[in-house]
Amino acid sequence: MTTAVPAGLLPPAGKRARRHPLGVLLAAGFLGLVVPAAVFAPLLAPYAPDTIDLSSSLVGTSGEHLLGTDASGQDLLSRVLFGARSSLIAPILLLAIAALLGVTLGTVAAWRGGWADTFVSRVTDVMYAFPGLLFVVLIIAVFGAGTTTSVVGLGLAFAPTIAKYTRSVALAERSKPYIDAYRVQGMGGARICIRHLVPNLARSIAGYLVVLFGEAMMSLATLSYLGFGAQPPSSDWGLMVQEGQAAIVQGALLPALVPGTAIAAVVVAFNVVGVWAADRLGARR
Repeated sequence: MTTAVPAGLLPPAGKRARRHPLGVLLAAGFLGLVVPAAVFAPLLAPYAPDTIDLSSSLVGTSGEHLLGTDASGQDLLSRVLFGARSSLIAPILLLAIAALLGVTLGTVAAWRGGWADTFVSRVTDVMYAFPGLLFVVLIIAVFGAGTTTSVVGLGLAFAPTIAKYTRSVALAERSKPYIDAYRVQGMGGARICIRHLVPNLARSIAGYLVVLFGEAMMSLATLSYLGFGAQPPSSDWGLMVQEGQAAIVQGALLPALVPGTAIAAVVVAFNVVGVWAADRLGARR
């Protein structure tokens, strides 16, 4: 599993984003259209996503079907709009699970040090050495395929990444004078961490999670494409790509191209906005 770049250690793309805010604005504007479209999909979609019309199988773009149809005659625009819901919500739930575990482990490791730090470091090192998707596939082999299993499995796989990042920023925050002041006042370690340390790290961690969103979305789409994630008749974008690839040999590119383009566009937009947000939030800590 690859890792995102922490705030303050941005790649050249992040620096270019800072020098060219137009790209960030375009990406944010695109996301500003995608999110409401997903929320209001029942109002915007011209058809129900599961409406099958075999007489309209693999129809190209037309007035009735703006983006064409798939092999079952289902309207691609309607499926993409409804699929945006699961494709956007699932990564959020994934990162929520990963953040809960990762922030907790990283904070404990930074605060306690000693054996706790060593234990957390060894566990995260082992998780890094084990491919994330393979780890999730093993979990799916035990508990069965599905969106819930994929989200929980990837949440566990992403947790070490967040734990390492949290530990690094928590160590820097722990050395600040206000921590010693609270200790002198007799405040316990758990109370200091919950009420002061973690809240002061929230901005930096939030920026880092935005950077990870694109990777989380791509990982979930990959699992759905391989048949381990969302199952039919879901309109998940990764599953739509898998279902649409059979139509390519018949000369119909839209069933696979439309959801594939949606995935690529949203991931790129989140990466651009995420790198910018991580830089801004990290700089203001």
